[in-house]
Amino acid sequence: MKQITLGSSLEVSRLGLGCMGMSAFHTGSGRDEAGAVATIHRAAELGITFFDTAEMYGPYANEELLGRAFEGRRDDIVIATKFGTIRHTADDAMGLDGSAANVRLAVEGSLRRLRTDYIDLYYQHRMDPDVPVEETMGALSELVQEGKIRHIGLSEAAPPRFGALMPFTR
Repeated sequence: MKQITLGSSLEVSRLGLGCMGMSAFHTGSGRDEAGAVATIHRAAELGITFFDTAEMYGPYANEELLGRAFEGRRDDIVIATKFGTIRHTADDAMGLDGSAANVRLAVEGSLRRLRTDYIDLYYQHRMDPDVPVEETMGALSELVQEGKIRHIGLSEAAPPRFGALMPFTR
């Protein structure tokens, strides 16, 4: 499988596997864990190294699925997961929260569910209009320095006039 570099140094397979539908949002999701794990393993056998998930898929179930699927095989894959649509500072309620406190709580949960001590690419799922992006990025930079995440990013970071695809409120 051909490889590409994301950013300046994250090497991944040219094709990746988005795992959302295995646990959330689609008819039949979450009903065939053995089939989902077999799909994930087959993708890895074919040379796919990039696997994308998010804490909100399930919620949490998709990260747990990847954690089980890759237990003992962590060094063979690149895990990308997203945060920011669950408010860990408010009893795990759905809603945008890009605060430094939420980022820290979210990463600890993701690390535990993914059964790993680091995340290759950790990115904000949707921008929180009430928290300056500098605060969120500052918290992410600290997590890079601590070795908990290796690369950071933003997802669906559109100008306010375009809005989020899935509206969340505080």
